[in-house]
Amino acid sequence: MPEPDDRLLDAVAAGSHHDPHAVLGLHPGTDAAGGVEWAVRVRRPLARSVTAVFDDGIRVPLEHVRAGIWEGTRGGEPGRYEVVAKYEEGPDHTAEDPYGHTPTLGELDLHLIREGRHEELWRVLGAHVREHQGSRGTAFAVWAPNARAVRVVGDFNSWDGQGHAMRSMGASGVWELFIPGLGAGANYKFELLSRGGSWVLKADPMARQAEVPPGTASVITESSYSWGDGEWMSRRAKSQLLSQPVSVYELHLGSWRQGLSYREAADQLIEYVTACGFTHIEFLPLAEHPFGGSWGYQVTGYYAPTSRYGSPDDLRYLIDRLHQAGIGVIMDWVPGHFPKDAFALARFDGEPLYEHPDPRRGEHKDWGTYIFDYGRPEVRNFLVANALYWLEEFHVDGLRVDAVASMLYLDYSRESGEWLPNIHGGRENLEAIAFLQEVNATAYRRYPGIAMIAEESTSFPGVTAPTDHAGLGFGLKWNMGWMNDSLQYIKRDPLYRSHHEGELSFSFVYAFSENYILPISHDEVVHGKGSLFGRMPGDHWQRLANMRVFLAYMWGHPGKQLLFMGQEFGQMSEWSESRSLDWWLLDQPTHAQLAGFVAALNRTYREHSALWARDSDGGAFTRLGAPSWNPNVVAFARRDWHGNSVAVVCNFSGNPITGYRLTLPAEGVWHEVLNTDAAEFGGSGVGNLGVVNADSNGLASMVLPPLGALWLRHEPGAHIPSPTRG
Repeated sequence: MPEPDDRLLDAVAAGSHHDPHAVLGLHPGTDAAGGVEWAVRVRRPLARSVTAVFDDGIRVPLEHVRAGIWEGTRGGEPGRYEVVAKYEEGPDHTAEDPYGHTPTLGELDLHLIREGRHEELWRVLGAHVREHQGSRGTAFAVWAPNARAVRVVGDFNSWDGQGHAMRSMGASGVWELFIPGLGAGANYKFELLSRGGSWVLKADPMARQAEVPPGTASVITESSYSWGDGEWMSRRAKSQLLSQPVSVYELHLGSWRQGLSYREAADQLIEYVTACGFTHIEFLPLAEHPFGGSWGYQVTGYYAPTSRYGSPDDLRYLIDRLHQAGIGVIMDWVPGHFPKDAFALARFDGEPLYEHPDPRRGEHKDWGTYIFDYGRPEVRNFLVANALYWLEEFHVDGLRVDAVASMLYLDYSRESGEWLPNIHGGRENLEAIAFLQEVNATAYRRYPGIAMIAEESTSFPGVTAPTDHAGLGFGLKWNMGWMNDSLQYIKRDPLYRSHHEGELSFSFVYAFSENYILPISHDEVVHGKGSLFGRMPGDHWQRLANMRVFLAYMWGHPGKQLLFMGQEFGQMSEWSESRSLDWWLLDQPTHAQLAGFVAALNRTYREHSALWARDSDGGAFTRLGAPSWNPNVVAFARRDWHGNSVAVVCNFSGNPITGYRLTLPAEGVWHEVLNTDAAEFGGSGVGNLGVVNADSNGLASMVLPPLGALWLRHEPGAHIPSPTRG
């Protein structure tokens, strides 16, 4: 190649050139006799002398050319080399040359990135410790198509990236550099030269570990974790969550028991969740976020588990242990928006990149955040691969996708004139819809048995319909309508509930239109709403009774269940992320009894497939009421595929009802498998001595406890004593 001119040398020396490898490193040429020779150029500013020492023992003294760049030549085969630099002050420095290596990304990787189809994007972008051309070091790669130059900075180069400029990989928009000798544990960022000529300092969007907040640097990491949950993963791949018992314990790890690391939480969570009988844990977002008060919903490190509680392998340990104990793990995932923190995704290479450039689509008014540009293939790829990353690298069993409604509609929380219609003039965000369909279809294809769950609060059709039927392809959807109506009902004084029975029964009209989860989530116990216990009317005993009947109704209702931490033992105060739950309440007998009730509720629920096997099948549900009708009583029956039936009868009034006549789905004995008013749960002990008999027409007479619920299991063909049959 021709000798580089002064302008080129100056740009390379300053780390502001898009292709430093075109100057630095090894370059073939021809000597005076026509033979092959190699020019070697390195950047060593302030050095007194520089020598390239090759693996074959040849030493090539280099001469200073300009601006700290040194050059020399050698013949023969080039091979690997080290650079020995001597300084007037300080020790000699010997290191391999970053510019003596070929790219670590192949053409197929770059093609898939350009197309937005690289399903394992985390394996090629970011920082990866690896062997490359006989050297061990760290390969860096970042997507920044608008940048004029990109440098790697970190504690390994005193945060001066002039000597670690990356090369542009052309139309892909990717920049790459391999730094030999650099390993895990080092902090780093990318320094990007914008089109406007200013440098911006950014954390790695693909970083798999980050500094503990308030630090914002990315951290080079590599995993040495060996999983032990093979049995769980094999079983999961052969099952469908929809036909399994699912009761989810939602928790914020930092405030469940404050101060626990991922590893320290493992034993305590396993012991507690097992005792409570929940099938799954759902973590509020664990991706890195700078502000703890966001609970994890304003993410800056989509591929980095938050370092607040330990390393990525520590999180793997926690999930592995949970799986080995038979507990599934769901994680909240936030692809709907991201914060404007200057060190993260916002205006990443000096202008809109991850966010939509038009503020009518790219800025979220309510949350002060940016909205992803779902129509850009590389951005869509970033998010799809991120979902797969958590499923692959951390074995999570499902992702609960936050704020889906805000993604589906272009006019979400916007006034007229503040939003930009789609190409058809409509309000639907067609690009976001296509993204959701892609991420769901891809996740289920690659990881059978997992669950993609939508937090979606509108009547958008087909949220859980398959993508090949024009649905969004989610496995489950939060039933926000049920949540709002039922909480509105249960807070009423029992004296007035008879006028509002529809708030409980309306959900039966649409219960089978989607595959639902019934959530009492963290959002319902913050911002002045109080705890679930605090919403209940009456004195302390009545509040606990209301809790029990409400939970029994919820667990019996078609759909899976989710309960936020603390509600299982009657947390009295509103939840705050800044302190632990009020565990001292379990020292109070009545609250310990409520926790015992929830354990019995979960145990009984899991034992009776009629309550979960056909959650989305309207043919397995029957509303009960005749011949009596009492607006304070809600009764229904559930069936499984094998003829097993359970009737759920709830009395939301404050008084017992004796001689209540109800036509059950079948004659015979109906065993009282759960009575929320049992003395062991702190109730008054009103019941039916464990058995309700139904005549040949299914008619039964029973006692309903005050603020109580009965679960009755049918026993087909059981003998019913009578005056004639004995």
